[in-house]
Amino acid sequence: MTGTARQRRGRIAALDIARTVALIGMAIYHFTYDLEMFGYLTPGTAVTGFWAIFARLVAGSFLFLAGISLWLAHAQGIRWRPFVRRFAMIAGAALMVTLGTRIALPQTYVFFGILHSIAAASLVGLLFLRLPAAITIAVAACVFAISRLPHGPAFDVPLLWPLGLSTNAPPAIDYVPLFPWLAPFLAGLALAKLGTRTGLWSRLTHHSEPGLLAWPGRHSLAIYLIHQPVLIGLVWAATQIMR
Repeated sequence: MTGTARQRRGRIAALDIARTVALIGMAIYHFTYDLEMFGYLTPGTAVTGFWAIFARLVAGSFLFLAGISLWLAHAQGIRWRPFVRRFAMIAGAALMVTLGTRIALPQTYVFFGILHSIAAASLVGLLFLRLPAAITIAVAACVFAISRLPHGPAFDVPLLWPLGLSTNAPPAIDYVPLFPWLAPFLAGLALAKLGTRTGLWSRLTHHSEPGLLAWPGRHSLAIYLIHQPVLIGLVWAATQIMR
C-alpha cells in the first residue's frame, strides 16, 4: 500500500492530538471570554493584550490544520463525495452558529466566524491542490500582506464583509475573514505537500496509535458546537451558587 493510500484510509494520531491541543486552547479562551461577560474579569480582557494574541494563535492553528487535512484527503485527486459531505457539515454548523448567535446576541452575532472561514477556505484550497507548494506559500504570503494594507470603501458592501477588507464590517464575537485567515490555511496545505514529498505522512501513519488525547481531535466539530454552551452554563451556575 502506498503512503498516500494509507493517508486516505487511516488517521494520523499526531494530527488528531494537534486538533485536541487547539480545542483546549479554544476552550481556555472562551472560558476567559465568558468570565469577562459575567463580570469576573475587567471589560476588554479577552480582546486585548495576551488574550488577543492567544485567540489569533488558536484560530490560526485550526485553519492551518484544516489546510493539512484537505491535502491528505485529496492529494491523489479530489474525492468529491467525501469533500461535499464534509463541506456540508462545516457549512451547516456555521449556519447554526449564525442563527443561534443572531437570536442570542443580535448586536454582535457571528456572520463569518471560524467555521465559515474553514468552509470558504476549503473551497479556495481546491484551486491549489495541483499547484506547487512554493506557489501556495507565495499566495499565502500575499494574502497576509494584502490584509495589512489600508482598507477601502470599495469593499464596504455587506456581501464582501467575509473578505475582511472593508472599513465598516459590524462587530462580531467571532470574525475570521479570508484576509488574512486564508493564509494559515494555505500554509498548512503547502506544508502538507512537502510532508508527502519527504515521506512524513507515511511515517506518521505507520506509527500512529489511537489514544485518549487523540479522541477529541477526531470529534472536533461536535466539541466546537457544544463546548461554549457548556462553559456558559457552568459559569452561570457558579454565579447563581455564589449569590
